Amino acid sequence: MKFIHIADVHLFAKPDEGKPWAETRTAEIEETFNRVLTDCNEKDIDLLLIAGNLFDRSPSVDDLIFIDEKLETLVKTRTVILSGPDDYITPGSDSAGYKFRSRTVMLPPDRTANAYLRGINTCVTGFSYGKPQYKSRIIEEIEPGREGAINIMIASGGDKNHMPFRKEVVASKGYDYVAMGYIRRPVHILKNRMAYAGTPEPMGPTETGRHGYVYGEITDEGTTISWCPIAKRNYVDISITMSPELSPQEIVSNLENKMLKLGNENIYSITLRGFSKDNTNLDLSRINSRFNVYEYLNMTISDEDQKILQVENEKNMMGSFIREVNESYTLDESIRNRALRYGMEALILAGEER
Repeated sequence: MKFIHIADVHLFAKPDEGKPWAETRTAEIEETFNRVLTDCNEKDIDLLLIAGNLFDRSPSVDDLIFIDEKLETLVKTRTVILSGPDDYITPGSDSAGYKFRSRTVMLPPDRTANAYLRGINTCVTGFSYGKPQYKSRIIEEIEPGREGAINIMIASGGDKNHMPFRKEVVASKGYDYVAMGYIRRPVHILKNRMAYAGTPEPMGPTETGRHGYVYGEITDEGTTISWCPIAKRNYVDISITMSPELSPQEIVSNLENKMLKLGNENIYSITLRGFSKDNTNLDLSRINSRFNVYEYLNMTISDEDQKILQVENEKNMMGSFIREVNESYTLDESIRNRALRYGMEALILAGEER
C-alpha cells in the first residue's frame, strides 16, 4: 500500500501580508496542494493522509465543496482528513455533516474514530479537533482500530495545549505508521514509523528548510518512508560580513552573488555582521528589486560601538583580549586593528563577553 502524508496546508492563508509578494502566496499554497494531488495520480498512490489544518480556518460547507471537487480528480487514491486545531469543526455543525462525493473520509470531530478502507485493507484511526485545544493525552490513548489490517494513526498536536504525547507510548501501540501534523517543519520521529510532515508550502520566516510531503509504502516486510520536497518557495536565512576593508559596493556585490546561487524565488532574512565605520551606507536597492527580502537584521558594530565595548568589558575575557592585542608592539597598527575587530566579533558571537 502506497501513501502520501501531508499536514498543515493552510488553504486560504495569507502569509507575509504587506510584503510585495504577499498577493501570490495564497495562490501558491493552493498550487502546491494541487501538485500533491497530481503526484498522487502519477505515483499511483492508494491513500492520501491529511493530518490536520488543511484549511487556515474552520471550514464552511462551501470550503468543503471546494476541496471535494479537487479530491474528485484523484483517479485511484482514497483520502482521509483529520481536523486540526486551526481548522477544527464544531460537532453538530453543517460542516460536520458534510457528505463527500469524492473517495474521502473526514474523521468526525471530538471523538476517536476509525476509517476502514476495504479495498486496501487499511484502517486509519484518529481524533479530529472539535475545538481549538485539547490538553489531555488523547493521542496516547488511541488504539489500532482493526486486527489483521494495516493500521495507521493520524494525529495533530504535540505541545501542552494540543494533545501532548510521549513518542515511546505511541510507538508501543504497534501502528504500521503514525502520520503527525501541527509541527510546521518535517520531523522524522521514529524511523519509518512516525513523522511530522510539516507544511507543504512554508508560512513564514521561522519555517526555514525544505518543505513537501512524506511518501510511504507498507508491505509485508514493513514500512518505509521518504521525503519529497515540493514547495514553490523556501525561507532562507543568510548573513554577510561587513568589513572596513571592503567598500559598500563590494559588500552588496558579495551579498547579491550569494543570493543568486541560492535562487531568486526564495524569501530571505538577511543579517549584517562584523565591523563597519558606517553601517548605514549600504545601497540595497538592487537587492530589494531582484529578490524577496523579508527583513534585514543589522548586527554590525561601528567604531563608536567598539569603544563602548572596550569600556564595558574591561574586566572580562573580551577586556583581556583587547589589552593583549593593544599591548602587542610586534604588530603594525593596521594588523592590530584587524585582529582586534575580528577577535571581538568572534567573542560577541560566542557570547563570551557576558
